[in-house]
Amino acid sequence: MPSLLSVNVGMPKDVPWQGRTVHTGVWKYPVSGPAMVRRLNIDGDGQGDTQGHGGEQRAVLVYQIGSYRHWERHFGRDDFEFGQFGENLTVDGLPDDEVCVGDRYRIGEAEFEVTQPRVTCYRVGLRLGEPELPALLVAHHRPGFYMRVLHEGHIEAGDEIVKTGTGPGALTVADIDALLYLPGRDQAKLRLALNIPALSPGWQGSFRDLLAEAEAGADAGTGAGADRARLAEHPAWDGFRALRVADVTAENTSVTSIRLAAPDGSRLPAARAGQYLTLRLPASDGSAPVRSYSLSDAPDSGSYRISVKHEPHGVASGYLSTELRAGAELEVAAPRGEFVLTEGTGPVLLVSAGIGLTPVLSMLHELAAVRSRREVWWVHGARSPREHPLVAEAHALLEALPRSREHIFYSAATAEELRAAHATAGRVTAEELIALDVPADATAYICGPESFMADMTAALAAAGIDAGRIHTELFGALPAINPGLTERAAVPPHQPPGPPGTGPMVTFARSGISTRYPDGGGSVLELADACDVPARWSCRTGVCHTCVTPLLTGTVTYRPTPLEPPPDGEVLICCARPGGDIVLDM
Repeated sequence: MPSLLSVNVGMPKDVPWQGRTVHTGVWKYPVSGPAMVRRLNIDGDGQGDTQGHGGEQRAVLVYQIGSYRHWERHFGRDDFEFGQFGENLTVDGLPDDEVCVGDRYRIGEAEFEVTQPRVTCYRVGLRLGEPELPALLVAHHRPGFYMRVLHEGHIEAGDEIVKTGTGPGALTVADIDALLYLPGRDQAKLRLALNIPALSPGWQGSFRDLLAEAEAGADAGTGAGADRARLAEHPAWDGFRALRVADVTAENTSVTSIRLAAPDGSRLPAARAGQYLTLRLPASDGSAPVRSYSLSDAPDSGSYRISVKHEPHGVASGYLSTELRAGAELEVAAPRGEFVLTEGTGPVLLVSAGIGLTPVLSMLHELAAVRSRREVWWVHGARSPREHPLVAEAHALLEALPRSREHIFYSAATAEELRAAHATAGRVTAEELIALDVPADATAYICGPESFMADMTAALAAAGIDAGRIHTELFGALPAINPGLTERAAVPPHQPPGPPGTGPMVTFARSGISTRYPDGGGSVLELADACDVPARWSCRTGVCHTCVTPLLTGTVTYRPTPLEPPPDGEVLICCARPGGDIVLDM
């Protein structure tokens, strides 16, 4: 008969880690006597990161003494204590390869239902001092599992564990864990998992996405749909290739458009409206800065156009705006980006500010090229007509669309300029946007400064537009995902501290940082951390794929080897080491 060996609780605390501070509840300790289990927690317990732990679906974490013995042998240790793996209940029995999601158990006065495996997270490795443990938990099929509380009550070490129900589908915790984190997924098992009512909503959502990807891959064998799918997932060429500068046009005093063509005169591969190009530019000091710019023209014109704002003291924008001439060649990576116009029949809402007009202008080109019958709105903000590039082009495209609306806002225009442009005085604010009465069933695309996009996203949500149909494109690095780290002042990306490295050149394209790989090694993620380049990660051991990042050029090696390799053209920066000079889209 399975039994409860220990009840473990602990409140979150701040722990130093790699020069940072982690707020975590992974430190659990045994309690003596009865403990009260409630719907969301055990009395005296808490979680530091409620995005991945705690809540109704993850109220109690279970780990087995059999797995303790396994890890003692694996690591050659004998110092483990109950609660060491962050679990609330240490049990004798209930192995991960026998317990099924949906199984129910009575322990003492309380009853529980198994909802999901443990979330793979670096903090369990932090607690044990074994950084690779998150990957090993999955690879060795010993994750542990969460339960929700069906009936509250007291439990105590020594209580028997009585099975009161069996989950449908007979998918064990180890099966479910492998479906999410390991390669070679069985689509039949994915469908079976989605029919388990007890499976937590987060894991159901992940499995729906995996199943949709698998089915889309099977359906995208031929035809235009297949071409669009391949275009979205695979860049038209690897690394950088030379493109000829066909034309350089000053759109106004601060914005310059550059048209790029194939040196042999052939048509360049079609892009998707909203994507961007990454350029490696010559520099007098030999540094070859890398920058990304949105396409601003029709995505299938046979050539590519970018429109660049000359930033004060901007090395790259200064070169492109004042030094570049037609006939020159630039090193260019293939069009990339997921901020793209999607197919459909509902209204399209384009919202932009400043140079943020470039990707939505490309979308407008695509809509006009197919003579779209969709309702199209464009809301744009600029300082004045003098600082509103490509305005005549946008007007002509909107006029070609039978159901288009345009709303222009100028924050520093004269009364005469406002009248001539039929523009509204002031900035595009949340209040102004809501007052336009935009259609609630629209799909929205927003581009501009980060604060502008945050305000517009909130405004559109308040206007009734579903969050899943609101898309944003950031200039610069993507927002970081660093679970458990305490808030600290934002620091612009910079060169790493200490003596310069002598290894391969690592370039973080969106952040504008190029630096030599340090002599002491470490992962690319650790180098990004040292440079304060915003990064996305969770497990830090090659399991969860949160850190997957486009690799524009170069090769990497892995240590440790990820449990499932990333798609071609992408890398897992948490365990990647450069195999030579590399450029990353981050």
